[in-house]
Amino acid sequence: MFTGIVQATAPITAIEEKDHFRTHHVRLPAALLPGLTIGASVAHNGCCLTVTVIAGDVVSFDLMKETLRLTNLGTLKVGDEINLERAATLQAEIGGHLMSGHIICTAELTKIVTSENNRQIWFSLPDRALMKYILHKGYIGVDGISLTVGEVAGNRFCVHLIPETLLRTTLGKKRLGDSVNIEIDPQTQAIVDTVERVLAARERA
Repeated sequence: MFTGIVQATAPITAIEEKDHFRTHHVRLPAALLPGLTIGASVAHNGCCLTVTVIAGDVVSFDLMKETLRLTNLGTLKVGDEINLERAATLQAEIGGHLMSGHIICTAELTKIVTSENNRQIWFSLPDRALMKYILHKGYIGVDGISLTVGEVAGNRFCVHLIPETLLRTTLGKKRLGDSVNIEIDPQTQAIVDTVERVLAARERA
């Protein structure tokens, strides 16, 4: 599990391409290395990946076909930076909201509105059916960042970003047309799905 509070950004130093499979080698900041072991979970742009090799400060992660299909990680190149978060511990402060690291889809950045000390970013989802889980003032994971949903319109939603978020994550460098990984709040999804099942059962009765 993760909290959606990005701990660092780091560059991909090398990529090994295979058939429907790739390995990312990432140079982790010193603060993320203590206690890191083979098999540990680290979120990359919100996607939970497993540590496969540790060589000094360069750590390797394997990405299978499904990960490449569902996330934006397969489009990254050497030198690109990613948002990183180590798995939460029982002692961790939950500054964002609990996240599983399971990406449901990617969204396209469609609009940026910049004002003094604030930035509003709009995203468009490819599947309008997913919008039922995205509620005004609800939680959402965007590239591994726990954010609060601002406005919702059609198949689009926006978030508001403070300077600290823009500085400490990769969202400050995103441009129109870029894709981000989306994780729906699991509690919201469970509530919506349960209500739908109950209402459907009542209609059949």
